[in-house]
Amino acid sequence: MSENETPVSDTLLVMTATSLDNSDLSPRELMIARIAALVALDASAASYALNAIPAADSGITVDDVEDVLVAVAPVVGTARIVSATANITEGLGIVIALAEAELEEEEEELEAEAEN
Repeated sequence: MSENETPVSDTLLVMTATSLDNSDLSPRELMIARIAALVALDASAASYALNAIPAADSGITVDDVEDVLVAVAPVVGTARIVSATANITEGLGIVIALAEAELEEEEEELEAEAEN
């Protein structure tokens, strides 16, 4: 087993970075394509969470995601759009919860250092 605490997540992040490096699409275009693919595959909330930071880093906004949903709706249908909307919302909730937990941990470390 890897000594890393998050080997699966880290591997997926490396795969994302590699796909960005090996594509002629701009990072923004690649992430738009990836979001459309996630919708078409009825991806889980975790899949959206794993792509949230690369998407934000590439300049993708909530309005862009909404535009992608509108663009693919005629192809994937209402059920997939409703599912994607719920999974995107849940995925963003995961990202926010992880960020909050990380901030709390950093605050606790700073408080512990201040006490010493």
